[in-house]
Amino acid sequence: MTLSLYSAVVPNYVQILGAVRGLLDKAEAHCAETGCDPDDLHNARLADDMLPFGYQVKSCSAHSIGAIEGVRAGVFSPDRSPWPTSFDGLREAIDHALAAVEALDPDEINGFVGRDMRFTMGERTMPFTAEDFLLSFSQPNFYFHATTAYDILRWKGVKLGKRDFMGRPRTKV
Repeated sequence: MTLSLYSAVVPNYVQILGAVRGLLDKAEAHCAETGCDPDDLHNARLADDMLPFGYQVKSCSAHSIGAIEGVRAGVFSPDRSPWPTSFDGLREAIDHALAAVEALDPDEINGFVGRDMRFTMGERTMPFTAEDFLLSFSQPNFYFHATTAYDILRWKGVKLGKRDFMGRPRTKV
C-alpha cells in the first residue's frame, strides 16, 4: 500500500478541525446552559505555564493550514498574533482553516515531498524536508493543541466524550 503525503496529512486535519469546531459549539452551549462566563473558558489553562484555551484553538489553525502555508514559503515560524477571545472569533479561525484545508490540491501537497524547509523561532532554526516537518513537527503539535483544548473544556465541566475529540472518522463508503 502506498500512502501519499496528502493522505497522511490533509484528511486528519479535516477530521480534527471539524471536531474542534464541534467543541466550540458545545462549549458555547455549556455557557448558555450553566451561566458560565465564556471568558472563564477562553482564559482557562491546565497549568500556569501553559497558554489558554483560545490559544490552543488558534494553534489548531496554525499547525494545519498555517503549516501548509509554511511549506509553500519554505519557512514556518510560530504565529505570535493575538488569538480570538470569543466563540465567534474562534469559530471563524477554525472555519477558515477547515475551508482552506478542504480546498488543498492533492498534487500540490504530494509535490512537497523532498522540498527543503525550516522552522524558525528567534535565533533558532531547524531544517526539515517538507514531509518531515508536516509529519514529525507540525502534525504532533496540531494534535497536542486539539487535545489540550478538549482537556481544558472537560476540566471546566463541558460535557464531552471521546467521540467529540475524534470527530467524524473516515469510514468506508
